[in-house]
Amino acid sequence: MSRFAAPIAESIWDMKYRFKEADGTPHDGTVEDTWRRIARSLAAQESDPKAWEARFYAALEDFRFLPAGRITAGAGTGRAVTLFNCFVMGTIPDDMNGIFNALREAALTMQQGGGIGYDFSTIRPKGAEVKGVGADASGPLSFMDVWDAMCRTIMSAGSRRGAMMATMRCDHPDIEDFIAVKADPARLRMFNLSVLVTDPFMEAVKQDGSWDLVFGDSVYRTVQARDLWNRIMQATYDFAEPGVIFIDRINAANNLSYCETIAATNPCGEQPLPPYGACLLGSINLARLVSDPFGDAAGLDDKQLDDLVATAVRMMDNVVDASNFPLPEQRAEAQAKRRIGLGVTGLADALLMCGLRYGDDDAVAQTEAWMKRIGRAAYLASVDLAKEKGAFPLFEADPFLSSGTMQQMDEDVRAAIAEHGIRNALLTSVAPTGTISLYAGNVSSGIEPVFAYSYTRKVLQKDGSRTEEEVVDYAVQLWRERFGDAELPDYFVNAQVLEPEAHVKMQAAAQKWVDSSISKTINVPADIGFEAFKNVYLQAWDLGCKGCTTYRPNDVTGSVLSVSESADATPGEAPAQTGGAMPAEGGEVVYMSEPLDRPEELEGATYKLKWPDSSHAIYVTVNDIVLNGHRRPFEVFINSKNMEHFAWTVALTRMISAVFRRGGDVSFVVEELKAVFDPRGGAWMNGKYIPSILAAIGGVLENHMISIGFLEGEGLGLKSDPTAKVVNLDGPRGAACPSCGSYDMRKIEGCLTCASCGHSKCS
Repeated sequence: MSRFAAPIAESIWDMKYRFKEADGTPHDGTVEDTWRRIARSLAAQESDPKAWEARFYAALEDFRFLPAGRITAGAGTGRAVTLFNCFVMGTIPDDMNGIFNALREAALTMQQGGGIGYDFSTIRPKGAEVKGVGADASGPLSFMDVWDAMCRTIMSAGSRRGAMMATMRCDHPDIEDFIAVKADPARLRMFNLSVLVTDPFMEAVKQDGSWDLVFGDSVYRTVQARDLWNRIMQATYDFAEPGVIFIDRINAANNLSYCETIAATNPCGEQPLPPYGACLLGSINLARLVSDPFGDAAGLDDKQLDDLVATAVRMMDNVVDASNFPLPEQRAEAQAKRRIGLGVTGLADALLMCGLRYGDDDAVAQTEAWMKRIGRAAYLASVDLAKEKGAFPLFEADPFLSSGTMQQMDEDVRAAIAEHGIRNALLTSVAPTGTISLYAGNVSSGIEPVFAYSYTRKVLQKDGSRTEEEVVDYAVQLWRERFGDAELPDYFVNAQVLEPEAHVKMQAAAQKWVDSSISKTINVPADIGFEAFKNVYLQAWDLGCKGCTTYRPNDVTGSVLSVSESADATPGEAPAQTGGAMPAEGGEVVYMSEPLDRPEELEGATYKLKWPDSSHAIYVTVNDIVLNGHRRPFEVFINSKNMEHFAWTVALTRMISAVFRRGGDVSFVVEELKAVFDPRGGAWMNGKYIPSILAAIGGVLENHMISIGFLEGEGLGLKSDPTAKVVNLDGPRGAACPSCGSYDMRKIEGCLTCASCGHSKCS
């Protein structure tokens, strides 16, 4: 009998976490083999591996403890990948050599599969003098474009695209440009953006005071703090970015404030980290721990929870020693502080099973109690590890116990730390769990509310046909199994009907006992007023949150999931839900427009490409079409006298031309071709290293698109294309999933996650 609660869970495991050879031959025959592989790998760090392997396996069994995706996919495989999800990179020096060395480090890190975060506040503003060269600085945003181009050409481990976070201080002279940059949907697509908001700035906002924009010792100009705050809020209201990070609050609460200063976070914001800091993530699945669900005695067993947390802490501590690291600085940082981020998933489902409505006072109190229990158990487990294996190398009892987080801990925990030290400097975090939540049976994600009680997923079969599969929330499925078609109680609520204040209350309740931070998205309705929207952020500040991220459907990012409610819906029932505004009947995963008609004559250009390993040149012809006064590529012909190239050049010609004729933003064709690396090695062409002949063809296409004005420039993406549109069925559809093409992308915990295939750039 399968351990998977739903077909989508098995599909996610097979696609993302199952250990296979490059040709697809599986090593993991079952999910039990995956659990055994992880348990054996992490137990190898122990003096008694066999005993700990059994305990680690028991923790993983039935999806009770869910290590983050990098651990699940990589532990025990022998592959040169990191088991850490993401990193904050070193401080960027304000000089050309240092900037491009930082870019190199970023590329090496992303190549091993790690997402990265950077603070760009250290780069001098646009227009500042560059001494010694008689020129003005181009500013941090110009270098962010370079990072963005790099990210789009580096394939991370497991064929995942990398994810990046960029932060900028609220007093940097270029902060207004940073705030507004996502108004251009083609720019900085690989970045999440957040503003580092300081305590003095928030005080100036409340007092309607002035605010200096400074770099070094120079004040570049002075603005009204409230005006700048309104700019941040307006951009977030319109484009869902930037997020807000309360950076002074983070540093004040940090257990390690005596030996580090934080200025950036990982891509999804749950791990504020110092330079070269790494985030190691895992989640306790609360939905699997509720006894007597929906019954009078529903609840969590405290002893079972404590034991599971203790085992999870030990497993994650072992990852620090078992993992590869892209850079030696990252290894040194991780081993000096042994930071881990143990969090939860399935919180909303667990609350439902206990008869509690997400966001109500009782649910807030229960959430705080559960998170305190987990935090307490994690700290005591880390103290026990310190007794056995030693405290983390940079541990200093007095300053550690004086931090904001430690001052609220129970006295017995503080006394134990003072006497024995502690193995891990920080222990708790709530990470994005979109993919692993699907893998665990579609439990609610992280501390988020249930987003959709059910939806229909199209599944591609081996014979090319598609079948429909209902994907049901874990708690709803349990209700159905116990009560059949009985009406859902009124405490069953989801993200579509919750008021924003309920989200903030739940985030604040969890944050109180999380020593790092939380990745959470506060979904707000499209028609929320601007003043009400701003109040969400002020409420987050007032309640002690370390940051705030909202998502409001808008014209730029679209609506990530369409939800409709029938007029005759029974009170208390979940509203009818459909992913991506699909039609009720006949919907398929991918909707494509009809091909553009081909005129009798087209203008174009032919380019000669000489690859060093080939005795014959390749000729690339690109023909263009003019639509609404804009020129765009329409078809491609690739030819060569070298017969070894014949089959793939014909295939490439047909496929690229078919894509071009569909219209829309086809710049991704360039990105995909340029990301192809030939294992036999690339070649130097015109002073530039090209990783493969396909990448060279991608470069030809990119240069052509730039020459006709279709692209802004090399690596800069779409310029302006009025035909780049999606069919509007019942409102905005949003972006298609880059993995499977479906329009089921949801923004959960700060990351777009596909409900159809589980793709997420943050997992």
